Amino acid sequence: MQVTETLNEGLKRAYNITVPGAELDAKVSEKLLEAQPDVEMKGFRKGKVPMALLKKQFGPRLLGEAMQETVDGAMSKHFEETGDRPAMQPDVKMVNDDWKEGDDIEVAMNYECLPDVPDADFSGVTLEKLVVKVSDEDLDEALKNLAGAAKTFADKDGAAEMGDQVTFDFLGKVDGEAFEGGAAEDFPLELGSGNFIPGFEEGLVGVKVGDEKNVDVTFPAEYQAENLAGKPAVFECKIKLIKAPAEAEINDEMAKQFGAEDLAGLKGQLTERLGAEYGQAARAVMKRELLDQLDTLVKFDLPPSLVEAEANQIAHQLWHEEHPEVEGHDHPEITPTDEHNDLAERRVRLGLLLAELGQKNKIDVTDAEMSQSVMAQARQYPGQEREFFEFVQKNPQMQQQLRAPIFEDKVVDYIFELAKVTDKEVTKDELKAAVDAQDED
Repeated sequence: MQVTETLNEGLKRAYNITVPGAELDAKVSEKLLEAQPDVEMKGFRKGKVPMALLKKQFGPRLLGEAMQETVDGAMSKHFEETGDRPAMQPDVKMVNDDWKEGDDIEVAMNYECLPDVPDADFSGVTLEKLVVKVSDEDLDEALKNLAGAAKTFADKDGAAEMGDQVTFDFLGKVDGEAFEGGAAEDFPLELGSGNFIPGFEEGLVGVKVGDEKNVDVTFPAEYQAENLAGKPAVFECKIKLIKAPAEAEINDEMAKQFGAEDLAGLKGQLTERLGAEYGQAARAVMKRELLDQLDTLVKFDLPPSLVEAEANQIAHQLWHEEHPEVEGHDHPEITPTDEHNDLAERRVRLGLLLAELGQKNKIDVTDAEMSQSVMAQARQYPGQEREFFEFVQKNPQMQQQLRAPIFEDKVVDYIFELAKVTDKEVTKDELKAAVDAQDED
């Protein structure tokens, strides 16, 4: 077998691999000898089938296997000897399309190398860690929000207003005919909740107990029931009960509704939760600042194929965000802009840098960290946790998607320890403004 370099330009590499026909024939014969003792064929005892007959019967299939194994072996040996790490799957093609059995195999292999990432001195990186203390005002606001979530409804005299709960019977009709699913009795509806089609809840404002009112609405054009989509309808409503909302009192009883022993315990939980939320937001701000500095601190050549693939992915994702009505891929070709390409270069550069740092410093994601991540994701599918676990176990790509952000955060934490970090006390509003400023970039 012979490997000849045909291109070495920047990160681009190309080689011709020649495998002698005799080497392939020897590999096929070796496979036949291994299989011969177990082969049974009519007219011959087990293990006594002549080699010539075996080669005629199984030779073509084994030749294909031998070719694939030989080329794969040549590629593996090449990468082991050169130390090259291909950025993407190498492009491998046969050169001699008129190949026939007995001829040498000539294969052309092209790929782009991952670059050598230079060492960086992080001692010159300076960062500010925004620190927000949980104030009494923050705690009062959180308690009021919980009281609002725990609100109750009390009987009310007078007309219904937005925010009230109206209990009523209704019968919906389209073109004078009742339709399936358009009727209910003693149905409680909080006006302003948006649980009914547009215009319905507004139509009940002003009703009183005992009233009978027809509410005219039009089903949205995109309504899930095609037989109703875009059609005008009339709902015959009979009002039975009206209740006004009342926020829960902030006391020990309310605290127990949220799993605390008493109000003091609930305040402690809220203080801890708010502190964690502020800390996460502050870390995100500091991480973004770190990545901005790293983007200019270390420069090296980038594999064009990785940048192109990343730019295409960014452009595709942003296009779908701008066109949420298109769920599949039946859309015009999306061409990345200069802005997409610049962002792709940044992501690829930072991704390669963090990966190199993690490898050099033996940073890895533990089984416990992966399990915790899988459990957190599984909670998004109540009742289907087991199915999600099995899906992750059988899907290496999904495992990598879960592992990647954990690995990145661990490398970022490693750099935080090497950088100069100073605390800066700020208000909650100042922290929010810093987060919003990043979102706008």
